[in-house]
Amino acid sequence: MKIKSERDFWSGLIFIVVGLGFAWGATNYNFGSSARPGPGFFPFGLGVILAALGALVAFKALTIESDGGDPIGGFAWKPLGVILSSVILFGLLLPRLGMIVTLPMLIIVSSLTSGEFHWKEVLVNSVVLTAGSWGIFIYGLNLVIPLWPVFITG
Repeated sequence: MKIKSERDFWSGLIFIVVGLGFAWGATNYNFGSSARPGPGFFPFGLGVILAALGALVAFKALTIESDGGDPIGGFAWKPLGVILSSVILFGLLLPRLGMIVTLPMLIIVSSLTSGEFHWKEVLVNSVVLTAGSWGIFIYGLNLVIPLWPVFITG
């Protein structure tokens, strides 16, 4: 069997593995019933759907011809390292500096890895995402997340 689209084949395979992993992990939780679903119901269903979509993508990669075989190409290690480092830094600094400082910092540092970096767009994204995160997590869900830095709130 010949892989006709390398990119689709590997992405489909990743979808299958992640979907089956989530579905398997959800079996540790109570499923409940369709009328009263438990905490395992949604992640299991989502994992199965993700695995099925991955299977469709992988099947397409094995059956439908593509131009040049869609090679994957090189792996961008530097942007991956910068983004992972900024997420770790966000987790470490959130309790000390609060969401108002750390979330825009995460967005700005992660955006620096793009070849299409523009300060105006990044600042607008930072403001919108910070306000949205406040609205959803602190105001809407009443989660206890520090909003302001410790040296301001005391």
